[in-house]
Amino acid sequence: MKRLCRLATVAVAEALAAGPGVAVAARTSEGRRTRSSRICRKFLGVAVAAAVVLVAPTAASADAVIDWNAIADRALFVLAGQPPPAAGLEAAMVQGAVYDAVNAIERTHEPYLVAPPANPGDSKDAAAATAAYRVLVDVVPEQQASLEARYEESLAAIPGGAAKVGGIAVGEQAAAAMLAARENDGRDAAVSAPVFGLAPGQWRPTPPEFLPPSTPWVRAVTPFVIPSAKQFRSNGPRNLGGANYTQDFNEIKSLGSRSSTTRTLDQTDAALFWHVPPWGEIVRSIAVGRGLDTAENARLLAMVHVAAADTAIACFEDKYYWKLWRPVTAIHEAASDGNPATAPDPNWTPLVDTPNHPDHPSGHACASGAIASTLQHFFHTDEIAFSADSFLSGTTRSFSRLSQALEEIEGARVWAGIHFRTANTQGQRLGRQVAHWLRDHYFRRWH
Repeated sequence: MKRLCRLATVAVAEALAAGPGVAVAARTSEGRRTRSSRICRKFLGVAVAAAVVLVAPTAASADAVIDWNAIADRALFVLAGQPPPAAGLEAAMVQGAVYDAVNAIERTHEPYLVAPPANPGDSKDAAAATAAYRVLVDVVPEQQASLEARYEESLAAIPGGAAKVGGIAVGEQAAAAMLAARENDGRDAAVSAPVFGLAPGQWRPTPPEFLPPSTPWVRAVTPFVIPSAKQFRSNGPRNLGGANYTQDFNEIKSLGSRSSTTRTLDQTDAALFWHVPPWGEIVRSIAVGRGLDTAENARLLAMVHVAAADTAIACFEDKYYWKLWRPVTAIHEAASDGNPATAPDPNWTPLVDTPNHPDHPSGHACASGAIASTLQHFFHTDEIAFSADSFLSGTTRSFSRLSQALEEIEGARVWAGIHFRTANTQGQRLGRQVAHWLRDHYFRRWH
């Protein structure tokens, strides 16, 4: 059965790489999970999440900014096979360049890096497609052939003439500025390996594969906008001997177990749904639904991706500062934590396999806090309704406001068995702080 599910996982990844449509095969007509997905879901862990996070089918748009955001997500998060924090940094490069290119023509807001010379009539679609394409082929050169084909399609849809030529030139300059600014920024740099802890509370590799820490170098990358990765240090984990830690421990032990009898079916669905968070689909659908124009789309997507990237940098810096053990380790080794109210269970297994980095704060919660807060700032409201599909749960979930989704996400990581609740609440707070700082210092209206 495990071999069968591994093959199913590969098939899902290949279908995702092929493009839209895989979600139909993963769901029944009523949206219920199929028997095979229920059987295999416990084997779909971090590898699948890393492959498809932020990515979901997006209908073709008349806006090159939206189209190339979907193309970039597929290229970076699916085909490149990078962990989400690493892919997110390059996605921010793409969207920052696209914003500078489009904004140079529109000239309504402050540039992120540069404002290349442009005429008001230059093609924004040509500028956006060119900026995205040039950054992408630099960061994922192995995909140049497929990206070039998509780029040629984009340009073919734009009437020839001075406007098209001008837009291409603006996009080239914006991309060149971004690539120059991010050269030697610490991506994939060698950093001192985190020391595995043996004392109670210290992080160590987790079952089932006991992998070394994932992308610890993210914490040392130069931020895009915030002055320092340490700027928004979280309050830190609960004291192992305290009542708050006991509450977190007992909650996840009961609700996060693969064999839990207290977790509801809806909580299980939410845990699986948000383990592969479809934020890319959500943001694009909101932008299209709100009828944003090309310049507004460029600014929104740049703000979202830059906020998420800097939040990842700050979050990973915080993770490796605190180095807190994961719930699975804490529950297995509770006899050593000095807390008589936490009972060990050496056979306890989480609903979802634990990602290979420290617990506190939750990277997922950090990113979600940043993205949702940026959307709230941009639209000046929390009342944004949306629905999204999940490849992992095979279901659709709907929300009437962003804060409703954040509340569910906070619980979902507990129900998945991979984060203490405090790691989620403090992670979301960190993401909000980054988003607030970005709002106050970047992408402001040009006076």
